[in-house]
Amino acid sequence: MQIERTESSRNWPLLLGLLILAVLWLGPLPAMSRTAFSLHMILHLGVVALAAPLLAIGLARAGLRLDRYARASWLSAAFITELVVVWGWHLPAAHEAAALHTPLFVAQQANFLAAGLAIWLLGFARQTQQGQVLTLCGFFLTFAHMTMLGLVLIMAPRLIYPPELCLGAFGLQALDDQRLGGMLMAGWSALIYLGATLALAVRLLGDDERPGIEAGPPR
Repeated sequence: MQIERTESSRNWPLLLGLLILAVLWLGPLPAMSRTAFSLHMILHLGVVALAAPLLAIGLARAGLRLDRYARASWLSAAFITELVVVWGWHLPAAHEAAALHTPLFVAQQANFLAAGLAIWLLGFARQTQQGQVLTLCGFFLTFAHMTMLGLVLIMAPRLIYPPELCLGAFGLQALDDQRLGGMLMAGWSALIYLGATLALAVRLLGDDERPGIEAGPPR
């Protein structure tokens, strides 16, 4: 009984991540996000920057190990793929197609989850110091490109997306709805991905300052 409780308490990130995905995907948000851009952004960020890291932590605790993939080529591919997925699905034509066609909307959400899981799972894998530095750079790249996309949406003088896709939650006008989506993108990415970057930097500095310990993978 005690062992079961211990396993359950260790797997709470996985359970919480699955619960968040269920709330995001099975609740009213998917339908609402297809006509309100700010709600689309809440759905997107909830998947990639809230559910995905929790699932990655939970899967790592459950025994999933991707250490052999935590090398430069795989890490680079994961972070570049994530960039392409985020920017690709936010191109006006792709975003409109996903909003209007259910199969494309499902593909969009699956892409977001897969890309998010990939970078977090590899980020939590046991790595050499060089791999940790590359992961740090990857998380900073993710923070930078998502913040840049957010700023583009905030500073756009007119609608980038069709007005029927920015009807606005919270009583907002279409352009304000688009700008709120940009603010969510920039702010959430700063909190999550810049936070991950700083946490890795602190870890690397701590490893360097330990006397008598050579740089290498964590034991």
